[in-house]
Amino acid sequence: MVKVAVIGTGNMGRHHARVYSELEESELVAVTDINKRKGKQIAKKFKCKFYSDYKTMLKNESVDAVSVAVPTFLHKEVSLGCIEEGKHVLVEKPIAKTLEDAKTIINYAKKKKIKLAVGHTERFNPAVQKLKELFQKNRLGKIITISAKRVGLLPPQIRDANVIIDIAVHDIDVFNYLLEKKPTKIYATAGKALIAKREDYADILMKYDGTNAFIQVNWVTPVKIRTLSVTGIKGYAELNYMTQDLFLFKSDWSYIKEKTFTDIKKLGTPKKKRIKIQKEEPLKRELRSFLNWIKTGKKHPCTGKEGLLALETAYKVIESYKKSEPVI
Repeated sequence: MVKVAVIGTGNMGRHHARVYSELEESELVAVTDINKRKGKQIAKKFKCKFYSDYKTMLKNESVDAVSVAVPTFLHKEVSLGCIEEGKHVLVEKPIAKTLEDAKTIINYAKKKKIKLAVGHTERFNPAVQKLKELFQKNRLGKIITISAKRVGLLPPQIRDANVIIDIAVHDIDVFNYLLEKKPTKIYATAGKALIAKREDYADILMKYDGTNAFIQVNWVTPVKIRTLSVTGIKGYAELNYMTQDLFLFKSDWSYIKEKTFTDIKKLGTPKKKRIKIQKEEPLKRELRSFLNWIKTGKKHPCTGKEGLLALETAYKVIESYKKSEPVI
């Protein structure tokens, strides 16, 4: 059993604590938070120790791994502190506030031979993982277009990131995961509709060789929507991140010949199929994978390398809209 601690008990950290307390593979030893009232509540609820200072916790408690769920600007400081003490680290997304900070964390983890995972939870959504299987089995054929919509009102706890760094990075990472490559060209527009100091909406177009990828993201739409659609030569897929539903529409076409045209595709009625999915909380799959990496050495699918790529892409999106031109 892997002994773990959670640093930061806010919106994501409290869920990390809950899941660790539920999993058979882990023992939740402690949580830490500078907010003593909130931290003590979480510790009491999940029957573990509380510390207001993570450094004291690391010195006093024998833990194998930690989840770092503090605000993004603290990711570098806290992650490096945990690595220094020889603890394996899962840091919430984005991996860091800047690319330089991200590289520093990755290099130090490598130097200290520490396992470093990044919390891009949507990779572990059962519907996304099933869609990945469809890609691998070539059920959709050559992918022409992939499109995501992630919209809704601003979560009150988000105070140090714009909509691109905070939530568009989810779909950026999912696109990289599904297509197994990074974008070759990016064009984006963005703006500030309701928030004066941070971008709260963006439309992002990315080119992955022969695939066009589009993300619509905002904190303006009054209803929460989390969807993904994929168009391939052989079919079309619709995915709902929240309900974990996945539908496949199989193309039904054939070539016909007429007097004036040749090689025309005759389109029939597409066959719609609900893909069977064993639904489960994505965070449970993510943390179980992290624990399994520590115990067995089976690599977690989102390491520092993948986290850095998602952050690099997000910053290229920002560069594109600020320059009002495509970037490579």
